[in-house]
Amino acid sequence: MADAKLGMKAGLARFSMRWTMVEAVDVAAYILTLTGPVTTMKLQKLVFYTQARFLVKNGKPLFRNRIEAWINGPVVPDLFHRHTGMFMIGPGQLAASAGLSDRAREAASAVVRVLGPFSGEQLRQLSHNEKPWQDARHGREPEDRSDQEISIEAMRTFYSSPECANPALR
Repeated sequence: MADAKLGMKAGLARFSMRWTMVEAVDVAAYILTLTGPVTTMKLQKLVFYTQARFLVKNGKPLFRNRIEAWINGPVVPDLFHRHTGMFMIGPGQLAASAGLSDRAREAASAVVRVLGPFSGEQLRQLSHNEKPWQDARHGREPEDRSDQEISIEAMRTFYSSPECANPALR
């Protein structure tokens, strides 16, 4: 039994040493290589759902950037500032600083495969129907601005639960 625990600890240590958080812009840049040009609203939602999928599948967040519950759904402000003023964005328009791990690419690819056919507006509506965004905006009118954070724990709890029907997270 002690040998099994040591083996498991060694495996986790190897995973932890290989696993490093990237920035949301790195995830967005990779997503754009899969999708081609998309609206910035759609890109923000695909990045959000990639974070959620990675969190559910790996137990840790993929990127460290804050996600906020804006009027049009989840937004990563650090990424937003990189594409401010753009409606559409395409491959090569975001300067990524890091490559993604196989697990990160798998998460992004799965999200794009399932949610890629949806428009930014459809993804906005999907996020509005889910608890992490709703709970972060608690007490606000739909048209009220908000910089409330959608916490990693709220994402983990909801997207890991049976109540989550989002096909990209299964």
